[in-house]
Amino acid sequence: MNISPDSIIFWQWGPITLNATIVFTWGVMGLLVLISWLATRKLAVEPALSRWQMAMETVISYMRDQIRELTHRRPDDYLPFIGTLFLFISLSNFLSFVPGFQPPTGSISTTAALAACVFIAVPAFGIASAGFKSYFSHYVRPSMFMLPFHIIGELSRTLALAVRLFGNVMSGTMIAGILLSVAPLFLPVVMHALGLMIGQIQAYIFAVLATVYIASASRAHEEETKRSARKSEKGG
Repeated sequence: MNISPDSIIFWQWGPITLNATIVFTWGVMGLLVLISWLATRKLAVEPALSRWQMAMETVISYMRDQIRELTHRRPDDYLPFIGTLFLFISLSNFLSFVPGFQPPTGSISTTAALAACVFIAVPAFGIASAGFKSYFSHYVRPSMFMLPFHIIGELSRTLALAVRLFGNVMSGTMIAGILLSVAPLFLPVVMHALGLMIGQIQAYIFAVLATVYIASASRAHEEETKRSARKSEKGG
């Protein structure tokens, strides 16, 4: 039994290795591109919409509503990034029922890369909202001694995102494989269905946490800017 798709090697030439993580990651991305093309190739605004377009609009509308409820902001600013994260993780976990498919989210390298994207996106959105100086000034509030604690908090949050997703996906795949080898057919099928549901929940949780982290970074600095402005007005 392969614990991680990293251990499945399809091709190797010297230091260059093509493992299952890379192959299935590109496969998921290609499938997402194909679905997007099918949904947008004949866009229409009349009631006679294609099934692909209706399905895509339903998913996008749901994500927009969720982002709006979490951030109390315009969802369009966050939708491209958060939506891409959710769709990639969701489809990767969903395809685990396909024989031979190893979800790339079962690799710590993939989940670490996704968490690193969130780690970069948090200050990027924060700087876009509050400005470079205002964003990074919170790392030294209320004093310079808080700088290492803020940095450790950012890093530990990123690590938690990566490990949570990897652990849940990897453990679900292992349990299904063990039951398939030692138990009758019915129990592994039930466990596999449960694993699919847990995979979708993990995709949702990852996207929600990323949204909360990004929105909190932007909101905190905007509130700080407003407080500074009110102090200036009172002082004037």
